[in-house]
Amino acid sequence: MDNKCILVITIILSLFSCAKSNSNYQKTKPPTKHLKTSNNILNYKITPKQPQDKSGLMFSDQGTWFAYGLNNSTPNYGGFSGPYLMTQDNGTWLTPCLTQLHLGNGSDNKNLIDWKNDLVSQNSYASHLEQTYKNETIKVKLVLVFLSGHTALQQFTITNLSNTPITINSHFTGHLFDTGITISEEDNYIKLQSKKSNAIGYTQFVNELNALFVKDSSSYQANNQTYILKPNELKKTVVSHTFIFPEYNWENEKKRIATIDFDSVLNTRKTEKNRQLKLLIDNRKPQFNDSAYTQVLAKAHLTLQNNWRIPAGEIKHAGLFPSYHYKWFNGFWSWDSWKHAVGLTYYNTNLAKDQIRTMFDFQSDDGFIVDCIYRDTLIEKHNYRDTKPPLAAWAVAKIYEKDKVLDFVKELYPKLKKYHYWWYSKRDHDQDGLCEYGSTDGSLIAAKWESGMDNAIRFDDSKILRNAEGAYSLNQESVDLNAYLYAEKLFLVTLAKALGNKDDIHQFKAEAKILKLKIQQQFYDSKDGWFYDTNLEGSKFIKGEGSEGWTALWAHAATQEQAEAVKNKMMDPTKFYTKVPFQTMSADHPKFNPLKGYWRGPNWLDQAYFGVKGLRNYGFNDDADKATIQILKGANGIMKKGPSIRENYHPITGEGLNAQNFSWSAAHVIMLLMNDQ
Repeated sequence: MDNKCILVITIILSLFSCAKSNSNYQKTKPPTKHLKTSNNILNYKITPKQPQDKSGLMFSDQGTWFAYGLNNSTPNYGGFSGPYLMTQDNGTWLTPCLTQLHLGNGSDNKNLIDWKNDLVSQNSYASHLEQTYKNETIKVKLVLVFLSGHTALQQFTITNLSNTPITINSHFTGHLFDTGITISEEDNYIKLQSKKSNAIGYTQFVNELNALFVKDSSSYQANNQTYILKPNELKKTVVSHTFIFPEYNWENEKKRIATIDFDSVLNTRKTEKNRQLKLLIDNRKPQFNDSAYTQVLAKAHLTLQNNWRIPAGEIKHAGLFPSYHYKWFNGFWSWDSWKHAVGLTYYNTNLAKDQIRTMFDFQSDDGFIVDCIYRDTLIEKHNYRDTKPPLAAWAVAKIYEKDKVLDFVKELYPKLKKYHYWWYSKRDHDQDGLCEYGSTDGSLIAAKWESGMDNAIRFDDSKILRNAEGAYSLNQESVDLNAYLYAEKLFLVTLAKALGNKDDIHQFKAEAKILKLKIQQQFYDSKDGWFYDTNLEGSKFIKGEGSEGWTALWAHAATQEQAEAVKNKMMDPTKFYTKVPFQTMSADHPKFNPLKGYWRGPNWLDQAYFGVKGLRNYGFNDDADKATIQILKGANGIMKKGPSIRENYHPITGEGLNAQNFSWSAAHVIMLLMNDQ
């Protein structure tokens, strides 16, 4: 045999070996070491009693506008709760259980499963939900996983555990709440249409003849079968739930569903979530290396996942709700978006980029960024009355720091510059280089909203001033706003360096140098050792120690001496070092009232993070570590399995306050623990 023949045979054998190796790889179980940390980290047990039932949490993935729970009452066992639809109103349950399995034996049709007493386990992971029922005769396992941003898959596996063949009668049912959605049959699908939304639902039994019977406009029965299972034999049924908006193609999604292998989809999700959790867990600071902080990261990750939405309606890019659980938070806010994006950079930079794009899609020609946007403006109108604090350049710089992809910087840089200088054009009443919060409509309330700290005591006596048509300012200059603008100049320097823009580097550095000195001189009270807002002239401090006092530390705008004084007050147990440290105002202030003051006492984890990061910026790392531990341990439920991450916390009692499943709280939990923060 000549050398050419030997070479050809060698190549063929090598290719065969590679193909065999790849085939074996596909069959290999996905990695789950880090995924296991998400096991039951949130409690999804809920059987909704009515459409607006918010007594439990909901699981979603892939950016879907619908979610599910684990049933916890007898009549609805044999399926998953829901779906909970965010496609209409501000979130509503379609049904207690859209696809409920019924099993009877072949003779007298007696139930083979006691759904309540035969329940063995209910588990949730970042990748999927699962339930297992078992008795001496039969085992039923239910698994739910998301195929895409439009479709969830459920697999029902029935196994004969007995020593003899059993005859089984089975069917599925669904009964809807009265939500304006009706059932009909179309091409062997269950079709769900709403009077309130243009999203259409489709339910099908994948690769099976449905034998569908629509009883009326609110209920159905399907897939009636009688079959025999031999000992140890099993039967699998896969059901798909799709809720799809008209801007997407149902025919394409239908084709995708028809070709799926359920186990492959499940393994893909397990691999994906395991990778994301590994990135978070492996990147944390060594001092937070025990299992309790691993659980915290898993909970934060899953909170962000459940709030993830794909583009739909007015929203052109994917991003995160502040909270799917609270009806008024089913939209995207600007400074929430900047914070969400920074948290996302640690495991999903692509979603972080889209979160930024979502808001810049609505940028005005003059640079203004809208406060908040919604999918359906018939439910809620976009808020153009104000914007929010300028943290977008921080988010873009953090994204670039992680992935070094210059295209995104090129895309966003001119928009960031325009937004940055908008503040000086429209929010600097006396043109002294120090900006004020304000509004576009001349209303005082919108000007307070623009700060993000709506009812903070520093705004109790504020008044509104006209700058120009559509541009109004408060009659005070705010230390946090100007600290954010100082930080933004430095982040823009970083981005300009990446782009090789020498003129901008020089300009932003020069501006930052001047602004830093102004911040140190105008806003710092050397007698109190604290940074305050001032009147426009800079001649009078607006007293009342609040979390805005340490933003100069977060921005690197304070002197070391000033930072030392602020740190001492932050670590004072009578002021800010409470059970949940670094709350929005000092605990010894007469107006301190966490239960009745949204920004007059509660601990918001973004502000707490800015405080911790501010300490680190000036070398107070032991205090920062101590405060981080106290924050996470003091906030009730954060370190435990089950409870959700809340919008804010009572700094004295640790009680969780206001919305559940709050994204920016979760994002800042991640930031608090990461190694590069």
